[in-house]
Amino acid sequence: MHLYLHETRIKKLPKRIVISVINDLVTDYRVHRTCNTLIKSGAEVLLVGRKLPKSPELASRPYKIRRLNLIFSKGPFFYAEYNIRLFIFLLFTKADILVSNDLDTLTANYIASKIKKKPLVFDSHEYFTELPEVIDRKYVKKIWLFIEKLIIPNLKHCYTVSDSIAAEYKKNYGVTFAVIRNVSPYCEVGKELLNRVSKTILYQGALNKGRGIELAIKSMKYLDDYKLIIAGDGYIASELRNLADKENVSNKIVFTGRIPFENLFNISIQASVGLSIEEDIGLNYRYALPNKLFSYIQLRLPVIVSDLPEMSKIVNDYKIGHVLKARDSFLLAQNIREICENLNFIKELRKNLDIAARELCWENEENKLKDIYRKIGLVF
Repeated sequence: MHLYLHETRIKKLPKRIVISVINDLVTDYRVHRTCNTLIKSGAEVLLVGRKLPKSPELASRPYKIRRLNLIFSKGPFFYAEYNIRLFIFLLFTKADILVSNDLDTLTANYIASKIKKKPLVFDSHEYFTELPEVIDRKYVKKIWLFIEKLIIPNLKHCYTVSDSIAAEYKKNYGVTFAVIRNVSPYCEVGKELLNRVSKTILYQGALNKGRGIELAIKSMKYLDDYKLIIAGDGYIASELRNLADKENVSNKIVFTGRIPFENLFNISIQASVGLSIEEDIGLNYRYALPNKLFSYIQLRLPVIVSDLPEMSKIVNDYKIGHVLKARDSFLLAQNIREICENLNFIKELRKNLDIAARELCWENEENKLKDIYRKIGLVF
């Protein structure tokens, strides 16, 4: 009897899930949502990232956090150091399930999962080998492709952000990826913002190559009574500020710098239109379904997106904004004005945005995530 009770207690112990990502955890909302969903199952979750010299302290979260201090901050030595440090950490950390976010954490997780004989889940936020930072660098791309080809065909539990990226993985490696879109939790407060009146444009996200931010800045020449908020940071931030000065529109633009996702709401509610106008640079952007698009929807913000298949399908299906038909700053300005000034169009957009917000929310999407972890033994 005593032995039976002891075994029962062991079986009831929560599973320990160690999730790793290469960023500093400040702005990664996708991983935060995943952690919260897994916590609901009764699992213990440890999220591992890195600590940068200027990384702010993190707000309290319902899961444990560990950020690794590194010597290198970029380049091949950085990726090598992080994966070595991460591998050692995973090797000596109790875990029932390992979760790797993106290709740049996969090597450490894969080797650790084999040694520890623990299941590995791969969450591909990006089509990594088609990132703008990778596709133009021949030898860098070769290294990442080698890692991808070596490991992905051996994975059993995988998911990514869009149907198109999942199809590419299936075509290249014969591996089925589930699709967990970057949708945001339903925001009831967003409904109260439907009647907002402002002439403020919002871009939120990384300030990196190919995001269309330059086009947004140039469009401000044709929008004298508007303001553009650029909420984020990245390696072209100084170039964007210089461009705003060169175009003589810096007085119309607010650069907020990097904002933790917990604080982004207070910035976003000022806007009347959201931009997601990535360039068609590589398959990663072509097939992208960015988190910001779904954040805009929950805030009931009409959107302007690039004429790329995944994003344009959302906008056209729900009729919640404009698909930019040409990468022209004057055309972008026209699209912005119609969304903000055409009263009949605004009325239609508001109705459609509320429908989209109710359907494209994390409360619906997370059921697919739960199915993946049920197959590994989690009970929801």
